[in-house]
Amino acid sequence: MRTVAFVSQKGGSGKSTIASSLAVAAHQTNEKVCVIDMDPQGSLMNWARIRAAGDIEVLASGAARLPALLATLERRGVTLVLLDTPGAEGAASSAAMQAADLSIVPSRPSLFDLWASARARTTLEEIGAKFVFLLNQCPPAQQTARVQDGIEALEEMGGLLSPLILARVDYQDAARRGRGVTELNPSGAAAQEMYGLWQSIDLRLARAKVERLAREAA
Repeated sequence: MRTVAFVSQKGGSGKSTIASSLAVAAHQTNEKVCVIDMDPQGSLMNWARIRAAGDIEVLASGAARLPALLATLERRGVTLVLLDTPGAEGAASSAAMQAADLSIVPSRPSLFDLWASARARTTLEEIGAKFVFLLNQCPPAQQTARVQDGIEALEEMGGLLSPLILARVDYQDAARRGRGVTELNPSGAAAQEMYGLWQSIDLRLARAKVERLAREAA
């Protein structure tokens, strides 16, 4: 079982929206997916209620319960767990960072978001966690200078997932309907971004596993 955490020390970075569509995209590649909503706002629990389907399990959990819950999910044959955390420092975010094989730090291309990403990086480095940044809600093409600044800043801080995620209506429409963008509009640009994002994450998880096995064998 592989575990991915979406973490940020600032609200509004789009963690829940990305996590919901990513869960669907991974499920469509035959992953057995469980999403754990650790945010008191319960956005993904609400998404699951609107979805009203049993294909992707969504559970609520606090920090204390997380290790036992992950062990149970692994015994049940779950292959991918996505952890959605609050947009602030705290026990839930710390527990998710500790448990994850890979932490993803979404950030909008704004100065305040980049500062928050830098704080998250410090915390992740202190615990020796694997992490990568995701540039989300990028503006239209005519504002590419701001996006390029964000790319350079996040690459310098520790690496950036591809593709960039643009601010598209499909993401909000899909979340509102309890769906993922790959279900809402499979041939749309947002769906192609999400397929590409899952491929990038899958490759990073595979690489992390190889590195871990090599360390254990050394």
